[in-house]
Amino acid sequence: MSIASASSPLRQRLFDWLSELYEGDSRRGHRFRYGLLIFDLATIAFIIGTSFIERNRFIEWADIVIGLAVLADLSIRLAISQNRKRDLLHPTTWADIIAIASFLAPLSSEGAAFLRILRTLRLLHAYQLLARLRVDFAFFRRNEDVIIAIVHLLVFIFVMTGVVYESQHAKNPLIANYVDALYFTVTTLTTTGFGDITLSGTWGRLISVVVMIAGVTLFLRLAQVLFRPHKIRFPCPQCGLQRHEPDAVHCKACGVVLNIPDEGS
Repeated sequence: MSIASASSPLRQRLFDWLSELYEGDSRRGHRFRYGLLIFDLATIAFIIGTSFIERNRFIEWADIVIGLAVLADLSIRLAISQNRKRDLLHPTTWADIIAIASFLAPLSSEGAAFLRILRTLRLLHAYQLLARLRVDFAFFRRNEDVIIAIVHLLVFIFVMTGVVYESQHAKNPLIANYVDALYFTVTTLTTTGFGDITLSGTWGRLISVVVMIAGVTLFLRLAQVLFRPHKIRFPCPQCGLQRHEPDAVHCKACGVVLNIPDEGS
């Protein structure tokens, strides 16, 4: 028996085991994915916390360890993927690649570190994780759109803070640290515009325009989901309409009878 044929069953078992952890519906798979969620949240907290203190050897080694963990996670996801070409072209994959590069290149500019938070985009669009959160937590079911809108806004704030700092701190005395960059970003996207900090040069003005336009758009989206009447997310079996009134008996689009599960509220 050849080594290849002998190792093939082992590779298949490994493939099945990883597929169960990442995509399966078992309790072990659910726990593993919640563990990944905790890892991602801890990583984001590490990114934000260490961005406001002076870099040292411990932070650089922690960067490398986290980068290797993210690299292993991405490699496994691609290895068990049924459509690698589609997944490679997906924006969240490129967000992960950017995050890995920033973690494994600790000597690169510190402003690029904020790009690591792009990893949160995969959390927002991981269908199975969102589906599990809807099942396990009534609070998430009721406030899913609001939570996602808030996270989108936070991602934008911290990414733009990194862009502002990286592009300005070497030539603009008003941007001396990340707090200054964060302050400018928040005052600009809220259109408060105190004017005590401004960005210099053509690129600085273009960054300001992006912050204002995108920031206002994200704020409007957050306001929309905050003040929109509460509806239940339940796909209509006939026409596929996703959102219905909490006490809906019939789909308002096609009239079919709905059997929306009672959450016990």
